[in-house]
Amino acid sequence: MTSQKHRSRRTFRKIFKKVPGGATNIHYAHRKPKKAHCAACGMQLAGVPRLRAVVARTTARTMKRPERPYGGVLCSPCTRLKIIESVQMAMRKL
Repeated sequence: MTSQKHRSRRTFRKIFKKVPGGATNIHYAHRKPKKAHCAACGMQLAGVPRLRAVVARTTARTMKRPERPYGGVLCSPCTRLKIIESVQMAMRKL
C-alpha cells in the first residue's frame, strides 16, 4: 500500500514505470503549475517554463524568463505598447 499522502489527493500525478522484472510500478510526482499569464491582457507568456518553486530556485535567472524589458510579466505586444506609451509620456514632458 502506498503512503497516506499519495492515496486520495490529486496533488500528485501517477507515473507508471516499467521495472527490469517486467512489472509496472507506480511513482508519484507533483503536478506542474499553470502557465504564466500576461499581467495586462491575460495571454499565456511564451518563453517562461512551468517550474515548481523548488526547481525554479536552482534554475538560472536567464532560463526563467525572456531577456527583454518586462520579461516574464508582460507579453510581447503589451510590452511594445508599454514602451511606446512611456516614450510618448517622456516626449510630452520635454
